[in-house]
Amino acid sequence: MNVPLLDLVAQYHGIKDDVVRAMMTVVDRQGFIMGPEVAQLETEVAKLSGARHAIGCASGTDALLLPLRALDLKPGDEVITTAFTFFATAGAIHNAGGTPVFVDVDPASMNISPRAIQDAITPRTRGIVAVHLFGQMAPMEEMVPLARRHGLALIEDAAQAIGARRKVDGTWRRAGELGTVGTFSFFPSKNLGGYGDGGMMVTQDDRLAERLRRLRLHGGAQQYHHDEVGFNSRLDTLQAAVLLAKLPHLERWSRARGERAASYTEAFTGHPEVCPPAIDPANEHIFHQYTIRVPRRDELQAHLKANGIGNAIYYPLALHLQPCFAHLGYRRGRLPVTEAAMDSVISLPIYPELTGEQQGAVIRVILDFYA
Repeated sequence: MNVPLLDLVAQYHGIKDDVVRAMMTVVDRQGFIMGPEVAQLETEVAKLSGARHAIGCASGTDALLLPLRALDLKPGDEVITTAFTFFATAGAIHNAGGTPVFVDVDPASMNISPRAIQDAITPRTRGIVAVHLFGQMAPMEEMVPLARRHGLALIEDAAQAIGARRKVDGTWRRAGELGTVGTFSFFPSKNLGGYGDGGMMVTQDDRLAERLRRLRLHGGAQQYHHDEVGFNSRLDTLQAAVLLAKLPHLERWSRARGERAASYTEAFTGHPEVCPPAIDPANEHIFHQYTIRVPRRDELQAHLKANGIGNAIYYPLALHLQPCFAHLGYRRGRLPVTEAAMDSVISLPIYPELTGEQQGAVIRVILDFYA
């Protein structure tokens, strides 16, 4: 049985009429740039995130870049982040003029370690980018006071975690709610994905929101008047329309992902070699990925491929070991927990349309490999 890693065609068939109607409304109106759907989506995402402001932009990468640019980083300024994440997290720090400082992750959740952040803070540190990896929030209750104590910006890279929640001091808080800025990606493969690139920034800070709106529009709040040099980073109106059509389904999709994750975990718990993902009991995980850790990972991957089972390795080479960051001086052994993760992780198919038969096939192929 062939089981794709992700089946967006199946998702599309379930919502086709709503999506096509939303897109054609934009086409019929011929209003493709900053149309009303953009503002409407911003309102809805702000509400979902518990934030005062949401600002759409062209991609999840730009959603990171613009807040970092708003820090007005100077040569030598440092921003602490995890090395176990997608490249855009650190690439945005570099492109905003900062120096990424990579720290290790928690061995259970693989999210950034607050203790490692504390140890990495220097007089040159200007900010922290905390990634909510695979749909599970990092411990914001530790990082928010840490950032405040040192006067640092705290950016939540929630590209994989829209709608995720964490219980902080007895209250459920949303991804993007507590940081200086929260950032989302609407890349097609995300839990809430568009039909192309798109991103969103959320914040509680009125002045920062105003500046982010300027930065996405060439640095000017008024057309042809520019307060600073900004970017052309507008969220496309067609993408906003697609996302508005999808948004009412997001909660149901997240529940379905959780159900499939529970089935995987039941099948793998107690296995001597297959380690299911650890879920922090304070978190409501949305399972952008279901990532197991295994020995002989590359052999398992070949076995899955031979049996038609989709899979992916997120991430095979951590950022501190990437050639483009060689000048920073990191070597293997510097971040041992991160390196152990990159050598053992593999992500399995997990999406709402995954059938019980398909999931059963995935589980059988894995258990047969280790039998």
